[in-house]
Amino acid sequence: MGISKKAIIEGDEVLRYIPQRPPMVMVDKFYGVQENMSASGLLVTPENIFCEDGVLQECGVIEHIAQSAAMRIGYIHISNGTEVPIGFIGSISKLTIESLPCVGDDIYTEVEVEMEVFDITLISAKVTLGERIIAECQMKVATPGSTK
Repeated sequence: MGISKKAIIEGDEVLRYIPQRPPMVMVDKFYGVQENMSASGLLVTPENIFCEDGVLQECGVIEHIAQSAAMRIGYIHISNGTEVPIGFIGSISKLTIESLPCVGDDIYTEVEVEMEVFDITLISAKVTLGERIIAECQMKVATPGSTK
């Protein structure tokens, strides 16, 4: 499976792949996995819990990145016939947020796995709006008890 230009999973179907539930769902599209890369997306809506005055706040962008990593892990687990693990953010580093998306913006996030050691995954993420990078970071995601 590679990364598609069109979402391969959309809407409520993403709930099968992530442990989060509304109103905390911050991904609504998944484009696939290719080697150590995956891609997901989010249409920013006025109902989004992290929207304030029509703008997705920094915490929403960070949660979107974390759930993009979770979507990748969940997709791999479901593909392997195992349960989706519950994980958490271990740390965030090298975070830069150039601008915040507004209601109606459709953000696209690429997650690249830099390293996996036991139940810790180090990822680099890049969030784009159109052709413009709006946020980047490294994140350690822990999935205790998970077997990848």
